[in-house]
Amino acid sequence: MSNYTSRTGSPYLERPAPPPIENDGWESTRALTALATQIMDREGEERTAHRQEIGRPVGNGVRELFVACAPGEALQQQFEHLHPEFIAVHDLATRSSRQLLRGIAAASNRAVQKLVLRRQGGGAPVATIEFIEVPVSPQEVLRIYSTDIDDTTDAVARHAVARTLMAYSQLGVMMVGSVPAENIHATLRPWHEEVIRSPWLNRNLLLLPLTNSTTLMTNGQNMVRGTSITLRTTPVVTRPADAWNFINGTWSRLRGSVAPMAAPSAPARSQAPTAGTNSASTPNHAAARVGAQIDAGYRPPATPVDPSGFAPTNMLPLRPMPDVMTRPVPMQDEVLEVYVHQVCELNGVVGCCVFDIGSGLPVAHGGAGAPPEELARHGRALLSAMGTASRSLGLGHTMPDAAITLGSHHLLLRSVAKHSGMALLTVLDRTNANLTLARLQIERLDPLLDR
Repeated sequence: MSNYTSRTGSPYLERPAPPPIENDGWESTRALTALATQIMDREGEERTAHRQEIGRPVGNGVRELFVACAPGEALQQQFEHLHPEFIAVHDLATRSSRQLLRGIAAASNRAVQKLVLRRQGGGAPVATIEFIEVPVSPQEVLRIYSTDIDDTTDAVARHAVARTLMAYSQLGVMMVGSVPAENIHATLRPWHEEVIRSPWLNRNLLLLPLTNSTTLMTNGQNMVRGTSITLRTTPVVTRPADAWNFINGTWSRLRGSVAPMAAPSAPARSQAPTAGTNSASTPNHAAARVGAQIDAGYRPPATPVDPSGFAPTNMLPLRPMPDVMTRPVPMQDEVLEVYVHQVCELNGVVGCCVFDIGSGLPVAHGGAGAPPEELARHGRALLSAMGTASRSLGLGHTMPDAAITLGSHHLLLRSVAKHSGMALLTVLDRTNANLTLARLQIERLDPLLDR
């Protein structure tokens, strides 16, 4: 029997057509990187999407993510796509964040895991990030990342990864080592510039001093001045358990929890309460037991990387942490009200609204027209669409500044100077407004925000 279709037809063997390739569910990831990053089965994919996990598990507590761009940019894409909740711990003049993670992991019988970012195609690691997973409910875990990055000799890339972790975390923790009082301002100033100029969705920062410093609190407040970030400075911490207690307490208050986080205590046998036991005191005993387990399970590295990390020097009595409100009180409301009032005085302006980019809530509003909630919601949607288009075209991640012409109106959308994470949407009557002149006049109002 001949294998050919005909003597005059195609000389190739007859083969059945390959089955059509089904959608494997990774189209959204391909859209972010322009290349497939990983392949998972349907069950694993759904589980990862539910837990908002970044990277593919490869065993031994290692997850990997293949990237086709800079590691900091790749992480930002993942955070903007998945919107995970996590805590980031950053080191200033110390390298104690990994020690803290090891102490919590030892207390909870969990391993310190790694997220390895590899170059697409070559597979060479470009950054390795350590993290632990702390259970906050039977179905959910919370990741705590250390910004002490491995596998990269590029200081710019290392800083970009650390900045991205801090900027997109729900709670950013800065562990401050031994810094002379005259150098604290210079140490925190680069972070002040990052908060002001770059996309920064984090609204809660916690400073953990490892040694006594009389000027840290003042300089810390200067770091977030002019923003909607709430910063808290704790007393000096000398043990990993102290650091964990402050982090746990702050996170619980942010989430409105009464009891501490369920982790990182090791699983224990449940016992029925005996007669006369006050069940209300159980969370306090549990928190104390967790702190003891962290200290007992903590093992410092063989070669100390920084003598200031949890060193028992300058020990001070711990004071109770003051109550913290779950929502920050904006300090610049009056300034923004004056600002929007001046914008509304410009020729042709119908109304304007300053809104928080992260939450989409209006902060200050002036003029007539649409209500502030609508302006804030649509302004946030426009920023998101323009940001997605900019990333897809490889045009960068800077905050868009747009002028849009509609049938009878103009829209001006721009970031608010000196107020990170906020934007201004202005509506102008097309018949009465000069778009170019209006943009220039609004730019000239920026000095009002320096008050």
